[in-house]
Amino acid sequence: MKNYLKLIRVEQWVKNLFVFAPLFFSGKITNTHLFYESIFAFLVFSFTASSIYIINDYFDIESDKKHPEKKHRPLASGAVSKTSARILFVLLILLSVGSIFLGNYIFQTNFWKFGVIIAFYFVMNLFYTFKLKQVAIVDICIIAIGFVLRVLAGGYVTGVIVTNWAILLTFVLALVLAIGKRRGELINAQISGKTRKALDGYNVQFADIALSISCTLAIICYLMFTLSPEVQARFHPRVFYTVIFVVFAFLRYLQQTLVYNKTESPTKIVYKDRYIQVTIILWVIVFLLQIYFKK
Repeated sequence: MKNYLKLIRVEQWVKNLFVFAPLFFSGKITNTHLFYESIFAFLVFSFTASSIYIINDYFDIESDKKHPEKKHRPLASGAVSKTSARILFVLLILLSVGSIFLGNYIFQTNFWKFGVIIAFYFVMNLFYTFKLKQVAIVDICIIAIGFVLRVLAGGYVTGVIVTNWAILLTFVLALVLAIGKRRGELINAQISGKTRKALDGYNVQFADIALSISCTLAIICYLMFTLSPEVQARFHPRVFYTVIFVVFAFLRYLQQTLVYNKTESPTKIVYKDRYIQVTIILWVIVFLLQIYFKK
């Protein structure tokens, strides 16, 4: 069972928490009905993403065997057979499609927009797996668009409008994580050789510059988000001070990336780095106070 959980990358489901963002920032997280809908969206997105991970690992077995870390993945190591992987893939697809129809019946909501987002995410990642991940710049942009789709899915399923600032901020934030991952792969490639064709379009210097630009854009986008009239009116003018947590988190991420070279897998930071964990917790607490206890 442990190998199957590793195959569907349950630890990567943390990325799908972005579907809760629209509900959280709208101040409606206490609405039980909408919260259940967000949980539903999270599960469907997780099932779909896991099916993509299986496809990716299935067709990358040979290249993963040459990678210092990926060689331990279930398919590359032989811990899970190809037949079992194919069966699990079909089950996840059926579970995703069936869940959409079930959700439409349970919540009595028109889920067609949510279904379109899921379908687009799946097809986009199929193109990414078979071709586009080999094209530099395009590959990281697709990863970033995937996060935007998560936020839009959360908005559609709950009926919460996602603002342009939220979309832009999500895209740039995901771009930071994608570039950091590519930089980590470049560092490993200097030791064990390149395992991804798209790395031909990158070098460490370019990654450092792109990462710095993306972090700057992310901070600016968040700053403009907190200063926008609708956010100031909805929450409290003091929400501006949450920028402190955001700046610290990005500086810590840059330190991990540029100094310690530990960010090939961005989600590892969320699970292991205590500084960023504490920063995220404090940011959530302060934002909750501004949204739900602003008096």
